[in-house]
Amino acid sequence: MSNVARQSQVLMAPLKLYREILRSHRMLPAAMRALGDDYVKAEFKRHKSIDNPAHIVGFVSQWQTSFNTPTDGWGKKMDAELLEKMSDEQLGQLYELRTEVKKSLGDKDK
Repeated sequence: MSNVARQSQVLMAPLKLYREILRSHRMLPAAMRALGDDYVKAEFKRHKSIDNPAHIVGFVSQWQTSFNTPTDGWGKKMDAELLEKMSDEQLGQLYELRTEVKKSLGDKDK
């Protein structure tokens, strides 16, 4: 998505986005649904008390972009530019999530 399109994107209310994401998980296998639901709930809870409007917009826009991005299968390859912007803590969380998803799918390459 270009910067112009991203800037003009209408953001969903955080609670509506949260509910839509959880609804979309209903089609997942039980183990993946539980993992996804727990992750989404933890992230939204962690950001519940954020007061900075820029952080709120960034959080909601990233989740909305991820939610609206069509995928061919279980996910998509992350943009290198986005990975470079992530903190060490975020990269660690991403790796843990990847590991858990692979475990739940029975992938032997952990």
